[in-house]
Amino acid sequence: MVEKRLVGWREWVSLPELGIDKMKCKVDTGAKTSALHAFYVDSFIHEGVKMVRFGIHPVHDDLTAVSHCEAAVIDERIVTSSDGNKTMRYVIKTKMILGDTSQEIELTLTNRDTMRFPMLLGRRAMEYGFVVNPNLSYQNAKLLS
Repeated sequence: MVEKRLVGWREWVSLPELGIDKMKCKVDTGAKTSALHAFYVDSFIHEGVKMVRFGIHPVHDDLTAVSHCEAAVIDERIVTSSDGNKTMRYVIKTKMILGDTSQEIELTLTNRDTMRFPMLLGRRAMEYGFVVNPNLSYQNAKLLS
């Protein structure tokens, strides 16, 4: 049996492989995949592997806080945004820590400058044991009994 863990509509997450210790994310069960704000994305080949170098603002509303990241591209997908626009996005895989849980998740890279949160946590990342209560915030993936 899978342990159930409680999350609210917004949470703090860490992305240690990208050097992000703490980032606000919006939990969105309507989104299939998770998305990470990247204000620039450059692709390149390293030892035969397609990679991306990208910049993110890990602190909401602080454009002076910048993290420059690199990751292997695992896919390129057409994603339909909440406003109906379709765009091709790079997809990476990285470790996410939420509370005391740690798991690999897929993230699409997109410009989220106009959004309130630099990261959107989609349902694929939550399908194994997370229960969402939209009336709560920052539950830190508490274990439900």
